[in-house]
Amino acid sequence: MIKSMTGYGLATSDYAHAKYTVEIKSLNSKFLELSLKLPKAFSDKEFLLRNECTRQIERGKVNISIQVEYAETKLKTSTINQSLLKHYYSQLRESADTLGDTGSNLFQMALNFPDVVQYTADEVSEDEWKMVYKTFEQALLNFQNFRQDEGNVLKQDLILRINNIMEGMKLVSEQEPLRIPSIKDRLNQFLEDAVGKENIDHNRFEQELIYFIDKLDITEEKTRLKSHCDYFITALQDKDANGKKLGFISQEIGREINTMGSKANDAKMQQTVVGMKEELEKIKEQLLNVL
Repeated sequence: MIKSMTGYGLATSDYAHAKYTVEIKSLNSKFLELSLKLPKAFSDKEFLLRNECTRQIERGKVNISIQVEYAETKLKTSTINQSLLKHYYSQLRESADTLGDTGSNLFQMALNFPDVVQYTADEVSEDEWKMVYKTFEQALLNFQNFRQDEGNVLKQDLILRINNIMEGMKLVSEQEPLRIPSIKDRLNQFLEDAVGKENIDHNRFEQELIYFIDKLDITEEKTRLKSHCDYFITALQDKDANGKKLGFISQEIGREINTMGSKANDAKMQQTVVGMKEELEKIKEQLLNVL
């Protein structure tokens, strides 16, 4: 079973006077790149959340956001840093006097400077954390289901591309015997033009032709290509994440297709091989998003 590295999961829950929202988004990446944004009150839980993400998500560029919306009945208490407010205000007053500005609301401006108003974070109870973690688990489950659904779509497309490559190989097998008379005629004509028809040693010519055609034989390449394609389909059915394995198999498929193309020595066969290469490139593009 394959999964997409692209995923999305969202879950919300209510507890007492707060609403918790957990959102998980991911894009493809060779490794796990995890960005975790959570309220300061839960900062001591970051290590736990990261470990769980590493265990379940495995790979991808992942952004996780945990947000808390408090009701008005439970607003956080705040205090004003008097010394910092006076410092900012005196600097603003001095600058305003220098510039001759008398219309600015200096007090409001000073109040909006960083750390002037300081909020007191409420302590998180164990029950509240359990609710947040439960919400996180639900978002993670939704995220994994999204990945699996996307993976099923990718799987069907990959099977289609592999079948197209196999169909191309069958077509190559049909075209392969037809190229022999053409190759023989071309070589014979070349010799006639070079040394004259009467000077050709036909026995030697037949021996060299057999040797040359044997060099163009693609039986082994077709056998290995079929084996690699069958293995690719088998790997698609594995329960574990196998995007890297599929990538390695696709490289082997590419080697056999390239060798067939270099041995083709026939325009129609080469056109068929080009079509097989196009299908393989589409497979490689899709595999970039497979976990």
